[in-house]
This record gives sequence, structure tokens and C-alpha cells, in this order.
Amino acid sequence: MMDAWISRRIECCFFLLLVFIRSVCTQEGFVSIACCANQNFTEPNTTIAWVSDDGWFHERTNCSNISRPRENGYDRARIFDIESGRRCYSLKTTKDRDYLIRGTFLVHKSEQPQGSSFDVQIGVIPLGVVNPSDDLVLEGIFGATNEYIDFCLAKNKGDLFISKLELRPLDNDLGYLQGNSSGVLKVVKRVDLGNNGEEDVRYPDDQYDRIWRIPDPQTISPLSSKRSSNISIYNANVTVPAKVLQTAVAATDLLQIFHNDLDTGDYNYTVILHFLELDDSVTVGQRVFDIYINSNKRGASFDILATGTKYARLALNFTANGSLNLTMAKVPNAFDVGPICNAYEILQVRPWVQATNQDDVGAIMKVRDELLGHNKEIGLWDGWSGDPCLPPPWEGLTCSTSNGFSVITGLDLSKRKLQGPLPPSIIELAYLTNLNLSHNHFKGEIPAFYASSMLISVDLSHNDLIGLLPLSFTSLPHLKILYFGCNPNLTKDPKTSFNSQSYMTDSGACGGSQKSRRSTSRIMIGTIASGSLLITVGTIFACFYRRKYVGRGKYDKKWSPKMKNAVFSLPSITDVPLKAITIQAFTLQYIEAATQKYKTLIGEGGFGSVYRGTLTDGQEVAVKVRSSTSTQGTREFENELNLLSAIRHENLVPLLGYCGEHDQQILVYPFMANGSLQDRLYGEAAKRKALDWPTRLSVALGAARGLTHLHTFAGRSIIHRDVKSSNILLDHSMCAKVADFGFSKYAPQEGDSGASLEVRGTAGYLDPEYYSTQHLSAKSDVFSFGVVLLEIVSGREPLNIQRPRNEWSLVEWAKPYIRESKIDEIVDPSIKGGYHAEAMWRVVEVALACIEPFSAYRPCMADIVRELEDALIIENNASEYMKSIDSLGGYSLAGSNRFSIVIPPTLPQVEPSPINTQALAPPEPR
Repeated sequence: MMDAWISRRIECCFFLLLVFIRSVCTQEGFVSIACCANQNFTEPNTTIAWVSDDGWFHERTNCSNISRPRENGYDRARIFDIESGRRCYSLKTTKDRDYLIRGTFLVHKSEQPQGSSFDVQIGVIPLGVVNPSDDLVLEGIFGATNEYIDFCLAKNKGDLFISKLELRPLDNDLGYLQGNSSGVLKVVKRVDLGNNGEEDVRYPDDQYDRIWRIPDPQTISPLSSKRSSNISIYNANVTVPAKVLQTAVAATDLLQIFHNDLDTGDYNYTVILHFLELDDSVTVGQRVFDIYINSNKRGASFDILATGTKYARLALNFTANGSLNLTMAKVPNAFDVGPICNAYEILQVRPWVQATNQDDVGAIMKVRDELLGHNKEIGLWDGWSGDPCLPPPWEGLTCSTSNGFSVITGLDLSKRKLQGPLPPSIIELAYLTNLNLSHNHFKGEIPAFYASSMLISVDLSHNDLIGLLPLSFTSLPHLKILYFGCNPNLTKDPKTSFNSQSYMTDSGACGGSQKSRRSTSRIMIGTIASGSLLITVGTIFACFYRRKYVGRGKYDKKWSPKMKNAVFSLPSITDVPLKAITIQAFTLQYIEAATQKYKTLIGEGGFGSVYRGTLTDGQEVAVKVRSSTSTQGTREFENELNLLSAIRHENLVPLLGYCGEHDQQILVYPFMANGSLQDRLYGEAAKRKALDWPTRLSVALGAARGLTHLHTFAGRSIIHRDVKSSNILLDHSMCAKVADFGFSKYAPQEGDSGASLEVRGTAGYLDPEYYSTQHLSAKSDVFSFGVVLLEIVSGREPLNIQRPRNEWSLVEWAKPYIRESKIDEIVDPSIKGGYHAEAMWRVVEVALACIEPFSAYRPCMADIVRELEDALIIENNASEYMKSIDSLGGYSLAGSNRFSIVIPPTLPQVEPSPINTQALAPPEPR
């Protein structure tokens, strides 16, 4: 008897040891954070080991017990009562591995301000919004692109709070992200359909700790019934827990699943269906059914057993607005075996957001760590988490946009009582223009900045710095202001001198520095005022010139006749003479002379700086010089040179010449007197000049013609890949010219894979299908051009996260208004009353067709040109009609000689992709 008892004890201990080993092994990589926990603990039901978040936020005064009782589960929350900004948990990851991340938000009190909410972000991508009215769990799936991920709570109104945070590594072959490592999927639903209401299924049943929820009976059609079986599963590819697959719901003819709680707005989703045949008597070809999503057939004659095993997984992509109707219907005349489903997952594709330049992120993280080492008590660092430039940026930082990325251009840590050495990594902030570390207690020497530094203003005064002022300051090409006074132990090298006409400096003096700065401020203000006067005079002259030749009339807002009898004469493009242009190889000496050694900077781009110059024949030019810090290189330089050597068109910016001496890469173009379309719509105030509607329409048509010429180019179609308003330039006569061909590529031909090794484009304009599939086509340019059309109509930028959340994306903001025939809500206020309704509707319809999520439904550029031509004819005929009324004594607001347009000859025929204007047409009358 004793021997048997000992034997059972040994078996029991051995079993518990195996359970422990299995638990430890399968939990490898798990991060389970119980916010504000008093100590680490292991959850009995799941054996998951939880740790407190003291390692992230050690302050205990912002911890709270949950006031409402809970039968099971955690009952603590960490609260962040901050004025603005975000708080982030930075978690270690393995690069190129997929992860599941889950946050639990237990409402800690009911006295939140009305309308309280905060955003939850995975990195920079928004996952969801927490409204403190009920408990919430937000879960996402992402691919790690770095060695860490930030899970952030971003302030809107009210407190930020969180109770639990979980990170779980996934096997990449689960196929959630389908190779899109930069995307994020929000887990909307994960349902164990056959669960009888016992409890949710999670770890250890699911080795990845996915939580399979109990189904809501109201979401499943009442004619269905639950099935269960202990059938064995012999399939190495099955990753769904057996406990989930061994139950199901089935129906005789029709199985339906409803969800009316999806997010409103057009979002892309993936639904993953899991099937296991529970009836051993069913054979191949007997259980066959069709699958519909929102009445669209997405799977025909689906047979679980056709895979060769009893288990099948099916992933379907779809777009929905607020609801999902998933229907499985038995195929007519099939065997008397209806559809069955065991489990499903609904995943929402979250909108992509451009992150800060990664070099800048790495540099500012180093700066933070270097400062933190000597200033742990400073309360600044908790807010220095997450993406540094994601609005609102870190306190003390100023960010701008360069080549589609956010970059750090300003660092102001003055009067923070900081001590220790100056952080050496400051010199790695390549785009930094303004640095202010004054009125602190910094010690040690000043690091030497690189010669490529963009610094314009540096203030290191009122510290305890020692040693020599670096000679490198005198060689910084853009530096205009340097203060270093009130550093008693800092000396200036006798060799260091400052030209008073070039630098504003206190020369190291302590007493007079403030007076010097006030004087400098007056000088700078006077200079700016003088410049503004010149700009104003120039603007008045340009407006007078424009009015003389074009006209500035506006239409009566209520007038909208049908133009059936109007007549308008259109000249041919062959009547317009084209200047022959030969590409020249310029010497570096010639370029420096033409630009007066790069005297006048007129722009910055991803390739480098752009300077204004004049050739010896008097022609004004724009000279684009590649910078040493450019993210673009020889490939883009040669790409543009080769392409523009072979192609010419009235609406493409021509290349006049280039220079390749001494490793320089310089391109020379004609100077575009009216800047870019972006400048005119919403750019800097000094460049922004109101464009009336006919001018906007003409610009759109010109750009469309240029792109059509690229897409239909003899020999092989060319895809621009970076269509945006800043790449549409306007010459002295407001003729639109498409520019910047550094990313252009030949379109894939038959036999090509179509996959692009590098997805190129700009946030807000990037074709979502191209981004997700990496398959390039001319329709990618069409999507981007659709965004440009919306910019032209609305006067808004394509992406602005300073606006309310539902207005971040121009495309997503405008779509509902267009579909509800409320275009007045999106039209730029500056042109309201100044357009013909029919012409505006044609442009809006074209834009909506261009931004279809799937490229197959978008028109080609040739179709777009024809629609815009019609719109411009309608607009100009309206003007002629108003003038005729005026000549008869009627009242008209239209000016004379408003506009003249040019219609090109018949374009080369391409495969048509007609715009369904009937489906998009607004209700009558307009």
C-alpha cells in the first residue's frame, strides 16, 4: 500500500513538473504587465506570469483600485493625469517577427469629464479610442520593424488609464499580415462559434494566448444549431486550439453571422474562417456551400474536405462601413449536408501613418538617454516616449516634414535645470536648425558639429561649459546666430572670428548679451518686414497681370443653368509652338556662376536643395543640388536624367542640363515662376495665392495630360510613383507641369512579376493596394491623382493629424460627403459661388473613382483627361453665357476674357476603364 502511494506521488510530481516545463517553454517571449501591481504573481487558471509596471513607471501615487467589484480578473489601473502628450510602454521585440499586443482598460472612476477619450497607438499607427464609459480590451497584430515597440496612450480629454498590457510573439507563418510587416491589424472579433457559454478559450489551450470569445447568440442566424465532437485532428498546419475546433455551428441550408458594430467609415477588413469537418460520414463533394460577404459572393462551392484534410482555413478581404453580413449557403442540388463553421476572426486594417525619420528617432533616443543619466529627477522624460514627432511632439522639440518624413528641426531645453555634459548625440540630428540649451548647468566641452549640419541658430549661453569654442562653428554653412556668453570657463580660440555681417553673436560677453539680442531682434524684424513689403508689391503686380489676361470673375452662387445651347471654340494643341530643348552638360564652375554660388534658396526636397539661377542667355532656371544627407542618390539622379532625355511634353517639366563633376549631382530645370500647386492651395502664407475655380480646373487638366503622356508613352508605359501637389509646378502662365521623376519606373509587362522591391510614394497619396501588395501599375498614379483632385476641390492637405481625428485623411473625410451628395461641405470656401455645379460634380466624380480601394475599379488617365476636358468646357461655356447676359444688360459677376484652354489631339488608345458616372451622379436637380 505504501509503495503504491509513493508511486502515485512520484507520478503526480512528474506530471506537475512536465506542466511547469511546458508552461515556461511556451511562455517564452510573453510580456504580461499588471499595471500598478504590488508584486509579481502567477495567474492560477492560465499559469501566466505577470509583472508590475514599476520598471516603466515607478510612481505609485497615480495608481487606483477599480471601484466596481469584479468576480474575476484584475482590479487595478494606472492613471496618467497630464495636460497633453502621451505615455508609452516600450517593449522589446525581435525584428521581423509578428506579435500580438493587447491592452485592457478598466474604468477607474465615473467622474470623467463629458466627452473624455484617449487614443491608443501601436508605434505611430492608431489602434482605437478608449471612451471611459465601460471596460475595453484593444488588441492588435503587427510585424516588428525594430528591436522595440511603443504602446502609447495619447491625450484627448480626461485621464489616460490602463490596467493590463500583454505582448505575445506569433509564428510568422500564421499568415495574419500576409508579408506586410509595416501594417497593423486591429482584432475586432475572435469567436469560438460552438462554445456553449462555459468560458473563453485562451492560454494554455492556445499557445499564442489568443482569446477565443463566447459567441453572442444574436449575431448568429436562429436556424443554426451547435455541434461538437471529440474528433482527432491530424494536421501539422492547424494552429487553432482543438478545444475551439471540436465545436461548431451548422445549418441545413443557410448559416448567417451578423455584426452591426463595426467602425463607421470605409475600412478594409480580413475575415478568417476556420472549418473542421466533425462528421466522419461526410465525404468530399457532399458538404459544399457558397460564401457571401455583404451580399457579394466571395467563395464559390467551398468544400472543407477538398484540402485533403478535415481542417480548412479561409481568409477573405473586404471593405465595410459599420456592418458585416457573413452568409454561408448550401449549393443548390447538393447533398443534404448544410454549411458548418467552427470559428472566425475579423481583423481591421488600420490606416498607415508615416513615422519620424528613423535616423532622427535613433539620435533623439540617444540624446534622451544621455540626458537622463545625469537628470533622473527632471519630470520631462516620462513624456519623451513613443514617436518624437507624432503630434503633439515631445516637449521641447519642433518637427517639420522632409521627403514625406517628419524630422526634428528644433530642440529647446532652455531653463530646465539640466546638468552634466552636453549630450554628444545632438550632432547626429541631421535636420536640426535651432538649438537652445541656455540657462542650465551643463559642464564639459562643446561637441564639434559636422560640416553638413543644418544649424541656423545655437544658444549655449548661461551654462558652465569649459574649453575652447569649436572652430567648426565658423564653417557651418547655414549658421547665422551663435550665443555662448556667461560660460566663465569657455574661451574663444584666437583663430575663431565672426563676420558681423554674417553672424549674430554675443562674442562670449555675459553682461551685454540681452541688449545685443534685442538689437538683433529689431534688425531681424526690420529685415522680415522689408521682405514682406517686397512680396506684397510682387503679389499685387502678379495679381494685376493675372487679372489683365485671365479675369477674376465669380458666379452667382444660386445660378446653375443647363448649358445645352452654348457654343465655345477650342484651339488645337498643334497651334501652340513648343520650344526645342537640348540637355546640356554644365560645368560646376558654370553652375556656381549661374546661381551666384548658390545665393538664392527657393526650396528643399528629398534629393536636396533647389536654387534660383540665370543662364548666360538670360533664361531663369531652378538648380537642384543633391545634398550629402539626401535619402535619394545616384539611382534617382540617373533615373531622372535618362527619362527626361527621352520624353517631352507640354505638361512635363523639361530637363535643361546636368552636372556630374567632382561627385556632384546637379539637375537644371526651367524656373517655374508660380511655384507648386501645393504652395498655391495651402503652402506657406508667403506663397499662398488664391486660385479661382477655372484656374484650378485648368491645372488639373494639364497635370492629367502630362501623366497620360507618361502612361501611354510609345514603347513602354512609365509610372511616376510620386504624384502629389508639390510635384505639380506652375509656370508664368499657370500652365501645369508634372515634375520630379526620380522614382519613376517602367510599368510591368507581361511576364514580369509586377512586384516592386521598394514601395515609393508620399503619405496621404500612396495607393493602398500598391502599398499592401507591392504590385505596381499605372492605377497607382491614378489613386494619387485622385487625392490631388480632392486637394484642388477642397483646398486641404491630404494628411493632417492636427485636425480632428475623423479629418486626418482627406480621402476618408471627403468620401462620405461625396456619396451623400453634399459636395458643398468639402468645397474650398474661397471658391464657393465661383463654379458651375455640373463642372464641379464631374471633377468630384472623377476623384471618387480614382480613389477606389481596388485598382481594377479606377479609370485610366486617358478617361480622366476626357472627363476634365468636358468639365472645363462646361465651366467656360457658363462664363460665355454669363457674358452674353451681361451684353444684353443683364447682371453678371463674371470677368471678361476669363480663360482660354487648349485641347490636345486625340490621345493614343489605351485599355478603357470607364468611370461609372451613373452610379456616382448626384440627385436632380443639382
